[in-house]
Amino acid sequence: QVQLVESGGGSVQAGGSLRLSCVASGSTAGSDCMGWFRQAPGKEREEVARIESDRTTKYADSVKGRFTISKDNAKNTLYLQMDSLKPEDTAMYYCAADYWRFRGMVARCPTTKDEYNYWGQGTQVTVSS
Repeated sequence: QVQLVESGGGSVQAGGSLRLSCVASGSTAGSDCMGWFRQAPGKEREEVARIESDRTTKYADSVKGRFTISKDNAKNTLYLQMDSLKPEDTAMYYCAADYWRFRGMVARCPTTKDEYNYWGQGTQVTVSS
């Protein structure tokens, strides 16, 4: 089991920055694979960025060059540095985690939201124009 607690959300003007944090507790192996998702009202939850067990990172096209995902393994904490924020970044941001394990025939991290088993409660980010 993994428990995730996000923090760092808030309200900023367009062009501003925020840094989200997600502290993981419980099984450390269960947080080998971690990611950030967001969900705006009336929209589906979408992946923002993820970091895999080998520290490989992947970003949604909409945030590339503006957001940076990182992880401090000593603190078991995931971060999302968000710069040059836009009004369309307004959403509830969620941290997700899961084990690096076999999915089908391949051992790998999750690549879709449905493959993550552990979620935080979310932190709201609001960007005004």
